[in-house]
Amino acid sequence: MARVAVEIPKIGLVMEAVRVTRWLKNVGDAIRQGEPLLEVETEKSVVEIEAAVSGRLEEILTAVGAEARVGDRIAWMEAEQAPAAVAPPARSPTRAPVASPRPTGGSASVGNRIVSTPAARRLAAERGVDLRRVSGTGPGGRVQLADLANETASASAPSSTAFAAPEMTPMQRALARSMTLSNATVPQFTLERSVDGSAVQAARTAYAAANAAAPAPSMNDFLLYSLGRALTEMPAMNAIYVDQGGGGIACARGTHIGLVVAVAGGLLVPVLHDVEQLSLTELAARRRDCVERTLQGKLRSDELGGATLSLSNLGAQGPDRFAAMINPPESAILAVGRQRDCVVPRAGGLAIRPMSELTLTVDHRVANGRLAAEFLARLVQILESGDWRV
Repeated sequence: MARVAVEIPKIGLVMEAVRVTRWLKNVGDAIRQGEPLLEVETEKSVVEIEAAVSGRLEEILTAVGAEARVGDRIAWMEAEQAPAAVAPPARSPTRAPVASPRPTGGSASVGNRIVSTPAARRLAAERGVDLRRVSGTGPGGRVQLADLANETASASAPSSTAFAAPEMTPMQRALARSMTLSNATVPQFTLERSVDGSAVQAARTAYAAANAAAPAPSMNDFLLYSLGRALTEMPAMNAIYVDQGGGGIACARGTHIGLVVAVAGGLLVPVLHDVEQLSLTELAARRRDCVERTLQGKLRSDELGGATLSLSNLGAQGPDRFAAMINPPESAILAVGRQRDCVVPRAGGLAIRPMSELTLTVDHRVANGRLAAEFLARLVQILESGDWRV
C-alpha cells in the first residue's frame, strides 16, 4: 500500500478556491478509482471530486465548510498501488511558485521581480500600470488579472458618493475574470452566415409525429450535432491555443462542446464531451440531463472544462444576431440569433423561409479567416442538408 495525497484539482480556467460542502466517504471506507470522494462548491457550481486511485480513505484534513485552494492537500489515502510517475494531464492542478510574504498595500515580489501572472503582466504593459502599486490577491500576494482589472477600474472611476459600494456574487466575479481575460489576451475576429431552418423544422415535426411520448430534439440539439460533425471533419478548428513554451496549438481528442446556460445570477457553460459519438436522439437526452443539472447546481468536475468551442443561443426572444466573446481557453464560440420568417431567393424566384443568423467568433491564433469561413460554410451545409443520424 502507498500513501497518496488527495489535492484540490483545477476546475475551470479561473477557479482559485473552493468550499468543501460534503464528504461522500468516511475514514476507513474503501474507494474505487473514479468514484466520487467529496463535493465542493466553486464560484460556478457544486461539483464532485473523484478519487484518482483505488484504496482506502485514511485521513481527512479539510472539514466540511472549510475553504481550500487549488493544489491544497485535503486528505490522505492508502492506495492499492502507487500512481505511475507520468506527466500530469493538461487539466491537472499545478502549484504556483512560492512568493515572499505579501506586503501591506502592495504586491509580493521575489528579488526585484513582482510575482504576477503572464496575463496580468501583458495587460499592465498595455495600460501602463505599475504592478508594484497593485495589491495581489493570489497565493502569496501574486497579482492576477482580476486584481489589475479592479485597479484600472478604480483608477478611472469618478470620485462620487452617488454609487453604493460595489457588490458581486461569486459567479459574477468568475464571469468578470473570464471575460476580462478573453478581451485582454485573445485576438478575436467574427464571421456571419445565414442558415435556412426548413430542414430542422421538418425533422422536428416528423420526430414528434413518430414519437409522441418523447420530446423532440431542440434547435440546440441540431446545432450541437452539426457542430460535432463539422469539428470532426475539420480537426484544425477542433483545437486550442496553449500559452506555454513560446505558445502552440493543441488539438483535441474527441469533440467537446460547451453550451451557454442562463442560471440565476449569471451564466454557466457545461461541456458535452465526445459529441461526435452520439446520435441526435442520444445527444438530445444528454443535453437535457446536463442543462437540468446545471440549473440545479449539480455538475460534475469534468463537465466544467475541456471544450474547444461553445454554443450560445439566445432563443426565440433574442436579437436577430449578436457576437459572443470566447470563453478561454476555448478557441471559438457560435452565437445564434432568433429564427424568423424571411423572403429569400430560391430557384429563380422568391420564397419564405425560417432563417437564423450565425455569428462565429474565432481565436486568430488557432484559425485564419479562410479556415473559419470554410468551417462556418460546412456547418450551414450540414444544418440545411437534413442528413442526421437519429
